[in-house]
Amino acid sequence: MTAIRGAGQLVFGSSSPDCDEIGPFSSWRFAKLGFVSLNGTNVIGLGYSGKTVRLNANVRSSFLNPIKAMEDSTTASFTNTNDCAAAFSSGENLHQMLTVRKSTNIAWHKSSVEKFDRQELLQQKGCVIWITGLSGSGKSTLACTLSRGLHLRGKLTYILDGDNVRHGLNSDLSFKVEDRAENIRRIGEVAKLFADAGIICIASLISPYRKDRDACRALLPEGDFIEVFLDVPLQVCEARDPKGLYKLARCGKIKGFTGIDDPYEPPLNCEIVLQQKGGDCVSPSDMAETVISYLEEKGYLQA
Repeated sequence: MTAIRGAGQLVFGSSSPDCDEIGPFSSWRFAKLGFVSLNGTNVIGLGYSGKTVRLNANVRSSFLNPIKAMEDSTTASFTNTNDCAAAFSSGENLHQMLTVRKSTNIAWHKSSVEKFDRQELLQQKGCVIWITGLSGSGKSTLACTLSRGLHLRGKLTYILDGDNVRHGLNSDLSFKVEDRAENIRRIGEVAKLFADAGIICIASLISPYRKDRDACRALLPEGDFIEVFLDVPLQVCEARDPKGLYKLARCGKIKGFTGIDDPYEPPLNCEIVLQQKGGDCVSPSDMAETVISYLEEKGYLQA
C-alpha cells in the first residue's frame, strides 16, 4: 500500500549587473604585491594598463560579472580606484558580518550562478529524498533502485547512504544519542548543498528520531524535502537481518540498537509511505516507480 502527501516548492534566481572595471585587479593592488605595470591584453581578453584592468567589450561575459551581495549586506560603492584602495586599506567592512553558532565574523558571499541556473543546465529541480525506516527495511536497496531509474531517465542523482557516510565524513561519530543526532545534522547539511546544486539527493539512513528529521526538513525550501517512510514491521526486518545486527542486539553485543533497545519514531506527515504487511512484498522497482511518479507530478524532473 502506498500513501502520498503533496508538497510545494520554491526556486530562487538572481542576476548581476555588467561592470567595466574589475576592482580587485586595480593598480594599487598590483603595486602592493610588487607586480610590474604592463600594457596589453591577456588570453581571456583583459586589457591592462598602469591604472586599471578592463574587460574588452567583445569578450564581456556574465562569468566575470561581480558577485551581487545579499540584500541585507552592508555594501559600498566607489567612483574611482583610489576610493576603492582607501576602503581596503582602512579595513572598511563590505559585508554584514555574522555569527552562526560558534563561527564568528563570517559573511555570506552570494554567487552569480544560482540554483535556478544550475537547474536549467541539468533540466531538473534539486531536492532531497529522505528514506527512513528500520534496519533491514530496504532503504539502501530502494535508494539504489531509485537512483538507477532516474539515471536511465537522464537525471542526475547522488546517494548519501548512512553506512557509507560513516566511512568518512562521520567516522568520528558513535551510535550514542548525541552522536546520532550530529550524524543526521551533518547529512542534512550535505544533502541541502546537493539540492542547491540542482541534484536529486537520495539520503538513506535509519534516522530514528522525528525531531532530527524535521530539523533536516527545515533546512530546505518548502516542498524540496521529500520524506519516504519504509513502513516494514520489526519482525519482517529482523527475519531478513541482512547484516546480522539484530542477532547481535538480541545477544546484548550491540547496545542502543533501533527497534530492540532504542525507539524508532515513525513520521507523522511524510510525503510517501511504502508499506509492507506480512507476505505482501512490493518489489524495489515498484517502490522506486512510486517515488519517480511523485517527482514527475511535482515537476522535479524538468527545470
